[in-house]
Order: sequence, then C-alpha cells, then structure tokens
Amino acid sequence: MAQKLNISEIVKSYSSRLTGFIRKRVENAEDAEDILQEVFYQLAEADRLMKPIEQLTAWLFTVTRNRITDRYRKKQPDLFAEFYSDDEEEQVVEEFGAILADDQDSPENEYIRTLVWEELEDALEDLPPEQRDVFRWTEFEGKSFKEISQETGEPVNTWISRKRYAVVYLRERLQILYDELIND
Repeated sequence: MAQKLNISEIVKSYSSRLTGFIRKRVENAEDAEDILQEVFYQLAEADRLMKPIEQLTAWLFTVTRNRITDRYRKKQPDLFAEFYSDDEEEQVVEEFGAILADDQDSPENEYIRTLVWEELEDALEDLPPEQRDVFRWTEFEGKSFKEISQETGEPVNTWISRKRYAVVYLRERLQILYDELIND
C-alpha cells in the first residue's frame, strides 16, 4: 500500500508540469491526456516490476518525450481535408471530393471533374518539387510520412511541414475555382 501511495503522490506532484510539457508539443488535448496516462502507466509498470528509478524527474520527462515521439511516428498521414479548419472550407473539400468520386457520366459532371483535376494538376505543378512530391505520395499513393522519411533520409517533420505548405497553397487555388463554379 505504501508503494501505491507513493505513485499517487508522484502523479499529484508531476501531473501539471508534465501536462504543460506535453501541451507545448502536442496540439490535441485528448492526445496530450493519452500521453500523460501512458507515462503514468509506465511508471506503475516500473514500480510493479520493481525497476529502480534513480532520477525520477529526468525519467518522467524522458518517458514523456519518448511517448510524444512515438505518437508522431504512429500518426497516420494527414489527409488533404484535415487541413481545412472551418465549415465553409470543409464544404468545399466535400463538394470537390463528391465531384471527383462521382461516377455518373453526365456531360456536366464530366466537365466539372475535368476542370477540378486540371486545376489540381496545374496547382501541383506550381509547387516546389518537395511539396508537390509529398502531396502526391501521401494523397495519391497513400504513403505515410514515416515511409517517405525512410525512403528519402529526411526527417518526418520536414515532410509534414512541406505537406502543410502544399495544402495551404492548393486550398487557395481550389477555392478560386470553387468560387468561379458557384458564381456561374
């Protein structure tokens, strides 16, 4: 019982510091809470297995940093639609997605589908090669950032950043086409 009390005291003492540390590195509050729980679970496992922890603070922050890294490595590739933030922009993505996925071959649908694909291809050609490549690899080929990183030798975060820039640019370009289609 003394061991459990010790762990509960550690949880009380370190929860806010670790939460702050995690929140600076993880956007989603739910992911941050999951990481914190994983850290404390690992602490309980170390205690259960009677593994000695000499420098508790350093150990906790090391485990936390490792959990954050693991979370980013496991994260699925960000989809184009996930970079849209408000409802109007999400509607644009949904409508373009519906247009591209629509298999009805009416002349109007075929024309609009062709316009969207042409605009997307033109916009992709305007991007720097690294941004164009990461967008194609993740969106069209379904590769993860981890796979791309392993193939190219460049860090995952570099590819995530490049994809973000590509998506922001493509969003602006497709918004112009969307506005033209709606106003016609």
